[in-house]
Amino acid sequence: MAKVTVSLDAELVVEVMVLVGVGSPQDAVELVVRDYIQRGHRTEAQVAARDEALREVDARPRDIEG
Repeated sequence: MAKVTVSLDAELVVEVMVLVGVGSPQDAVELVVRDYIQRGHRTEAQVAARDEALREVDARPRDIEG
């Protein structure tokens, strides 16, 4: 996998290291980015499931009231 070098504010990285609980700045930032991506995928899956459920409800025949 290709690597990218990014400069970040030291205080920001130290805070991430403390929150994540790791001693390596590289590992801390990588874990945060991976978590962010996973959350995005979970959100996409939840929205897709909700939209599919709504389509199923709309596709059902309606009872005629009268």
